[in-house]
Amino acid sequence: MARVLLTTPRSDGFRMPAEWEPHSGCWMLWPERSDNWRRGAKPAQHAFAAVAAAIARGEPVTVCVSPAQYVIAREMLDPAIRVVEMTSNDSWIRDCGPTFVVDDKGAVRGIDWKFNAWGGLDDGLYFPWDQDDLVGEKVLELERDDRYAPDFILEGGSIDVDGEGTVLTTEECLLNANRNPNLGRADIERMLRDYLNVDSVLWLPKGVYLDETDGHIDNFCRFVAPGEVVLTWTDDAGDPQHAISAEAFDLLASMRDAKGRALKIHKLHQPSPVLITAEEAAEVDHVPGTLPRQAGDRLAASYVNFYIANNAIVLPVYGDPQDARARQTLAALFPTRHIITLPGREILLGGGNVHCITQQEPRGRPKDVGNRVA
Repeated sequence: MARVLLTTPRSDGFRMPAEWEPHSGCWMLWPERSDNWRRGAKPAQHAFAAVAAAIARGEPVTVCVSPAQYVIAREMLDPAIRVVEMTSNDSWIRDCGPTFVVDDKGAVRGIDWKFNAWGGLDDGLYFPWDQDDLVGEKVLELERDDRYAPDFILEGGSIDVDGEGTVLTTEECLLNANRNPNLGRADIERMLRDYLNVDSVLWLPKGVYLDETDGHIDNFCRFVAPGEVVLTWTDDAGDPQHAISAEAFDLLASMRDAKGRALKIHKLHQPSPVLITAEEAAEVDHVPGTLPRQAGDRLAASYVNFYIANNAIVLPVYGDPQDARARQTLAALFPTRHIITLPGREILLGGGNVHCITQQEPRGRPKDVGNRVA
């Protein structure tokens, strides 16, 4: 059975692998709450099902579903996809699920971070979040993976690693007082080094303009190879995103990773601003305690929010002229993977995109489970 460990991954020789390293599978949560997803989440469910089917072409996918939605999800999802019953508050498993770590012998463990819905009672996006905070533990229990459980609030979308000792993050998120108010920058860096087993923490000031997660790095800047990153970009100097991205570009150009390499920066031009329509806003239930969706609100649309699957890149697109350019850029960066484009608007309307609704599990050695091998 899974153990709760009092040590750290670093002390035990475990590290967080890069997303392009081999996976044993991918985890997702099923959307259903009508105060975040329009039309009772039906359009979002179809979008999630399409993402799951695309990933399942190259790796096993598990979708966790509430009891009320189990039969519905089972019918909508591809038969190859495993469906398991699990309660949650919403469907952002990147942030509330576990971060998996591996050692050189192929053992896999998980980090069960604390989760407070991107800010808790101070600027959080919904209440309660108690069931989301249990998702990491439940996933690791199902996988029989030993679990680290630090008293530290962190969302998986707020970090990105190269697998070789470097992590990217933003000050806007990790230094926000609504996460770990009693910890300073040095304390947070120590936690990242101890639990991700990294040596270099690369800080960018902010993420995508108006990103309701407080600037998650996975929507803004990510590693695509050791020493190489993609960065959300716009040439429009009048767009508020321009100054954010330009500052990040200059900082990245001056940085070195844990191996001493200068970073090669690839720009991914953002789509034109994506705004919530009056019809879309009217189709979301407005209830106290949940961030409202209002007509005219600008969404944090980005092409950086893609998932790196074993044999594919699953990329959100927006019916925008920049779609083709983003696809071409990623095809050049990932020549051994198929580029699968899927409409990203429905997921974006809920506050994130493809990367936010997925969580990869790295491939490890087979596990001994009683008298059988899993």
